[in-house]
Amino acid sequence: MDRRNLLNRAVLIALLLHLILLTGSAWAFGASDKIAARVLTDTANGGTTEALVVLAAQADLSPAAALPSKLEKGLFVVNALRAVAARSQAPLRAFLGQRGVPYQSFYIVNMIKVTGNLALMQELAARSDVSRIDANPQVRTSLPIPSGIDASAAPTGIEWNVSRVRAPNVWALGFRGEGRVVAGNDTGVQWDHPSFKARYRGWDGTKVDHDYNWHDATSQHSPTPIDPYGHGTFTLSQMVGDDGQGNQVGVAPGAKWFACRNMDASGTGSPATYTECFEFLMAPYPVGGDPNQGDPTLAPDSINNSWGCPASEGCSANTLLAVLDSVRAAGIFPAVAAGNSGSGCSTVSDPPAIYNSSVTVGATNSLNQISFFSSRGPVTADGSRRLKPDISAPGENIRGAVPGNGYQSGWSGTSMATPHIAGGVAMIWQAKPVLIGDIDGTERLLTRAAVHMKSTQNCGGSGQRIPNNIFGWGILNLLRAVQAP
Repeated sequence: MDRRNLLNRAVLIALLLHLILLTGSAWAFGASDKIAARVLTDTANGGTTEALVVLAAQADLSPAAALPSKLEKGLFVVNALRAVAARSQAPLRAFLGQRGVPYQSFYIVNMIKVTGNLALMQELAARSDVSRIDANPQVRTSLPIPSGIDASAAPTGIEWNVSRVRAPNVWALGFRGEGRVVAGNDTGVQWDHPSFKARYRGWDGTKVDHDYNWHDATSQHSPTPIDPYGHGTFTLSQMVGDDGQGNQVGVAPGAKWFACRNMDASGTGSPATYTECFEFLMAPYPVGGDPNQGDPTLAPDSINNSWGCPASEGCSANTLLAVLDSVRAAGIFPAVAAGNSGSGCSTVSDPPAIYNSSVTVGATNSLNQISFFSSRGPVTADGSRRLKPDISAPGENIRGAVPGNGYQSGWSGTSMATPHIAGGVAMIWQAKPVLIGDIDGTERLLTRAAVHMKSTQNCGGSGQRIPNNIFGWGILNLLRAVQAP
């Protein structure tokens, strides 16, 4: 071979190598573009992390809206989600299995939790069946801190907040939530607290059965209901609490309940534990069982969500979006705390409060003023400028049940406001069965019946309008909702 041919060949090889390097760089950039910044940070310098691999294929749940009953909606949604997950996850699960990568599969959103290093994340992101890779940070939610049991165990009768939303007036009409089911999605629960033991769905008056009624998504995986923190017991009591001895702390004392633990003893959860609990609540399964055993006919009517997933701790704005969309499509009412980051505007900033699918709840005090801590809209975290909260309820200086069979006063937070809505839905659906599973119609009724409130604070230019970014549509009024034509 002459010198000229050798030179031409060398130039050609150099050009090919350059193209390969450019292609490789573009591949790496494109792959990394799918990966959340928190994941890239956590896997830098050889680190490993948990991440949420969201697949490109997602179920079309829109047909559920036309189905006439909550049961039909729930069955359709769960079956559609499972079918898409089973079909589209198979190649990725096979790949992870071959690599020995630990993973957890979800169907409520087509997603797989994995643990691995940067090379794995980039390889996964390069796959055409992967949409994005979100972080799975450990999130410490800012919750009210329990400080013990009230010194006096004397009953105080119907609590002021229960009366303020006109729950006793609805009881007088014969509606206390009988035949309906609410769910706690929180730090757990002391299931046998006198405030609500009799209404636990797993208790028949003689023996207890936690199958389909309890799930612990934390690393503890307790087979029996526990609540080392106390927050979940308190919020559950606000939905259904009445010990028959004069402690009337809940708005719907006739409703049944069950629960999922999505946060540990320090109030810490993660997008994965939040997702796991929603998946259990949408289709409950036995203790220690598999989500594919879940039975959507046992889903609750409403879920109380007094927690958040802050971006400041690594939560992506849209990590839980498809999850809440699925819950709502299944005909389950998603009551969500607005957050306690007020009093500034655009402080409704954390999932799931920011979502359109969430019915987001602000807090008021005994003077019907918006609480100083209650987060305000409009939502800027996702660029939507969506009006939030949707509605408000009492959430300041509240008394409720705490672990140890006692009660405690003085709790404040939008955590305390949200159970009024979740419990109130049980009574509304008892009184108006035509609304069962109709989340849009129920939300319209709640907002139309609310005590409309304006504000001198002009968040998003809405303070003097109804609705506004301070109170939403106003303060919950259950009597008006039940009596509305």
